[in-house]
Amino acid sequence: MMRSLLILAAILCLFGACDNKQELKKKKYIAEGMVLYRNHCQNCHQTNGTGFEKLIPPLTDTLYLRLNRDRLACIIRYGMDEAITINGQVYNQPMVPNEKLTDMEIAEILTYITNAFGNSQEMFTIREVRLALQSCGEAGVESEAGIESNAGIQP
Repeated sequence: MMRSLLILAAILCLFGACDNKQELKKKKYIAEGMVLYRNHCQNCHQTNGTGFEKLIPPLTDTLYLRLNRDRLACIIRYGMDEAITINGQVYNQPMVPNEKLTDMEIAEILTYITNAFGNSQEMFTIREVRLALQSCGEAGVESEAGIESNAGIQP
């Protein structure tokens, strides 16, 4: 009986440690992503992620970020020159590519963006970023007309 309790306690500690380790990793990605965001994204998307007037889209729209999660790494790496609509506002300003960012840096930036500005999502892994980048390849981000978002709607 005592041995069973010790084994059960060890298993519970192991699972708790795994969750704790994953949460610490996410916090590290968010912290690193914030620094990278300040250096590479903040000039256009602003300190609070609200974008710039009617030129640069906000990063505060959880629905857009969720619906386009698989495209976000490609947008950062290769830029974007298509119009997007967020909260009924059309944004037409091209986004320049950030081709020098590593896959890890993109994962950190995306983890920060999707967990800041009122957003709350799972962290981006390097594997997820690499798979996304493989899907868009050298061609960059392909246009997906008709993608719109309205704040407050949760998928």
